Amino acid sequence: MSTETQTPDVDRGIVERLRASPFLSELLSNRLAVIGITLILGVFAVAIYARFAYDLNAITSTNFGTNPTEAAPSAQYWFGTDGQARDIFPRVLYGAWYAMLYGTVTVIASTVLGVGLGIVAAYYGDLTDNVIMRTMDVLLSFPSLLLALALVTIFPDNLGLWRAVAALTLVYTPRFARVVRGAALKVLEDEYIEATRALGATDPRLLVRHVLPNCLAPITVQSTLNFGLAIIDIAALSFLGFGASPGEPTWGMMLSNGVEYGLFSGAWWWSFFPGLFLALTVLGFNLLGDGMRDALDPRMREAVD
Repeated sequence: MSTETQTPDVDRGIVERLRASPFLSELLSNRLAVIGITLILGVFAVAIYARFAYDLNAITSTNFGTNPTEAAPSAQYWFGTDGQARDIFPRVLYGAWYAMLYGTVTVIASTVLGVGLGIVAAYYGDLTDNVIMRTMDVLLSFPSLLLALALVTIFPDNLGLWRAVAALTLVYTPRFARVVRGAALKVLEDEYIEATRALGATDPRLLVRHVLPNCLAPITVQSTLNFGLAIIDIAALSFLGFGASPGEPTWGMMLSNGVEYGLFSGAWWWSFFPGLFLALTVLGFNLLGDGMRDALDPRMREAVD
């Protein structure tokens, strides 16, 4: 069989693994992964519903004279009200929209940037590899949250939560770069890469068409796990007063207000419900990420078989 006929079968390996039924069956047979998928779909549904069902101005403005102040959860106010007589229920639901929106942008941006740097470093090697990876090592040497706090102060305050997204994108990029570089180095050792290069494939075509598809497994797992991490880090930055504007219905800001004001007055529901939604969302992505890692790992599948 000629090299030309072998190459397409080899370089589509991981793509076929992602599409094939064994992957889906392995994933869906993992009960924890199914729980994670259910939680994520539920949060996405809540986020979309809140985005179109509630007026942002209405749920961020005070309702003195309309709603009771610091009312406990009841049939009328499911999650209670806060110190400004705002119904917490729609605010928590709208917080899901913020979490999914900014979390998605953070993961996509860091994935694209990290994957690009990792593949370029692995392919060109030598000076390019040293410059890129030593820069990534410097960024990885700092605790992620402390680095994010340092970076978020660089961006102007009027960007709101987008400056938290920009800071976290830079924080997560080195993780993708290291993972993808390791996977790409293994792919570049295969003989079909040399055969494809000998057939006249350009560097961009070789990287995008042949190297990148075979690195999808670690990229997919890392992206899923980082999604939950991005949501909790955005909430942490909002909790510390970076990113979200006062009164903005983000889970981190609601937790901050609940801890600062609600707990002293016995209003536990201020922080309980946004904290619960945050925990369930992060748990869902962690369970799904672990399930995808097990399903995409051929050694795990062989052990099960």
